[in-house]
Amino acid sequence: MAKLDGKVALVTGASKGIGAAIAKALAAQGAAVVVAYASSQEAAEAVVSSIRTANGKAVAAAGDVTQAAEAVELVGTAIKEFGQLDILVNNSGVYAFAPIEEITEEDFHHQFNINVLGVLLVTQAAVPHLGKGASIINIGSSTTALTPPMTAVYSGTKGAVDAITGVLARELGPRGIRVNAINPGYTETEGTHNAGITGSDMEKSLVTLTPLGRAGEPGDIADIAVFLASDDARWLTGERLVASGGLR
Repeated sequence: MAKLDGKVALVTGASKGIGAAIAKALAAQGAAVVVAYASSQEAAEAVVSSIRTANGKAVAAAGDVTQAAEAVELVGTAIKEFGQLDILVNNSGVYAFAPIEEITEEDFHHQFNINVLGVLLVTQAAVPHLGKGASIINIGSSTTALTPPMTAVYSGTKGAVDAITGVLARELGPRGIRVNAINPGYTETEGTHNAGITGSDMEKSLVTLTPLGRAGEPGDIADIAVFLASDDARWLTGERLVASGGLR
């Protein structure tokens, strides 16, 4: 029997990168998955197709996590298609780096709206449907410990996610709902390729500083998400698991 048989998961930002890997990994362990995306329907449908080809269950759903009504619709898709919701992975996120002199109001609100408000709105929509044993997994970042230069806004958003994780663990614990965060270190994704980080001196420096000697892969994070979603993690809540290959 797979670890997540009979469970239903909603994964935001699941059309690519870490989100796509998490959606596939949850499905491989028996969960039916709503692959939520903001803009790339083609990429989301490709994730769904991959899951179905492996005999899993999945549907794609479009939604802007910064809009309360659309967050409700994303959760509604899980209920409509699969009848319940047991696992929520708040993975939607964006990043942009700049020195303090170049931070703009627009950039601040863009990152905080998606990375922080989105977590709150989707969780708010999901909670009425979550029962005892449910798992909420927030995707943070190891930048909250590293605090690298030029990440004041991004690190600020992920620091907020850390705090939200702790607060909601206490708030929802009495209902039997667990809330944890995974804080990845440098992880090679489509985003790092598009941003020119992959293959750059910056990547080489990060890998050099990583005790395990390589960049992270989306699958490294996905396996931890499966653990947190499963009953194996039944005694964990309010935790922030730094998945960075030892990079501190």
